[in-house]
Amino acid sequence: MPDRVIYIVRSWPRLSQTFIVNEVLALERRGLELVVFSLVRSGEDVVQPQVADVRAPVHYLDGTRGGTDVHRLLSWGVVAPLRTFLVLVYCLLHPRMAAGYGQCSTRQCLGHALRIAAAVRDLRTAGDEPVRVHAHFAHDPALVGMLVARLTGLPFSFTAHARDLYELPVAGLTARAREATAVVTCCDVNARYLESVVPHQDRPPIVVVHHGVDLHRFSPAGQVTATPPLLVSVGRLVQKKGFPDLLRALREVKDRGVRFHARISGAGPLYAELARLRDTLGLAADVELRGAEDSDAVVAALHRATVFALTPYELPGGDRDGIPNVLVEAMACGLPVVATTAGGITELVRHDVNGLLAAPGDVAGIADALARLLTDAASRTRLGTAARRTVETGYDIDDAARRLEGVLVPRIPAEMEPVR
Repeated sequence: MPDRVIYIVRSWPRLSQTFIVNEVLALERRGLELVVFSLVRSGEDVVQPQVADVRAPVHYLDGTRGGTDVHRLLSWGVVAPLRTFLVLVYCLLHPRMAAGYGQCSTRQCLGHALRIAAAVRDLRTAGDEPVRVHAHFAHDPALVGMLVARLTGLPFSFTAHARDLYELPVAGLTARAREATAVVTCCDVNARYLESVVPHQDRPPIVVVHHGVDLHRFSPAGQVTATPPLLVSVGRLVQKKGFPDLLRALREVKDRGVRFHARISGAGPLYAELARLRDTLGLAADVELRGAEDSDAVVAALHRATVFALTPYELPGGDRDGIPNVLVEAMACGLPVVATTAGGITELVRHDVNGLLAAPGDVAGIADALARLLTDAASRTRLGTAARRTVETGYDIDDAARRLEGVLVPRIPAEMEPVR
């Protein structure tokens, strides 16, 4: 019988979280059976095409109401009275466990956990005992997963990414980590942060698993001869992605007489502000703001691109990127990239080895890097070739799934290496 894992996510499917869909598909290729529970619906109009290939059933938990929660609490109390009583007391004594970045209260997380526990009971009745509860993101999903583990006795683990990690109060993060058998994260900088704030006695193994990409789908397209050169960028239009810095750098590049056309793919709350800035800078004819696009459109754009750029920075509250998946995808396509040293990017991009780096917010430095790659074909070829090699050796989705399977399925402890 295949190993079955309860997978908890914040919303499904999210256009900006393609890495989760890809991870699910890769785990399914390895024979795992997943049951996905999404706290809310994404509400997005654009859906990644590969979502249709996911075999796992998806259950949405939004719409829970208090009366229903009470009914579920009483119902589960008949099945596991002591566990239910202890979880209820825990939530009453720790109402701030959901504080910080997140959208659910502790009571709402308990309601979600009771609904998942009922599904676990049904699986057990059918002879399909799950082996684990795993949550993506350290905030609401991990709290729900922790409560499900307390209710059902299943082992629990979670993956921490970016804002969910850095904007979660340390007490809440420690509580989640204390009850987990492992904490997975996508880059070393996140692992070091976890080590610095979670006391040793409360810290399970921290496993770094890079977000992998499909090396067949994201592959070099051969020689690109776009005229003028095409610069591509992809990301949510939010503050930490640094798109205003990219636009200002492009204005400097244009002032130097370098020709280009830029294509920015992504949606978000800053769309109107970025459009105004683009027009104010006199770049309306040079920069397209494409809005939300699925991965097929992104792959097509990368295959036509000359250069890829992403210029994020860390926000005052600590929100930052880990290793942006779009950088990995661009490098898999053999593109030379321009990025900043924010978050975990330096673990992927080494300056003048497989890309060019500038300090976050350094518009002049970003402009220098862009101008160089837009005008220097030899540098583009050298850096793009090295970029592809980097992804081949450390960011293959199937290798990432193999390592993650070692966390999810206890019978494969060797796959958890390297563990911090």
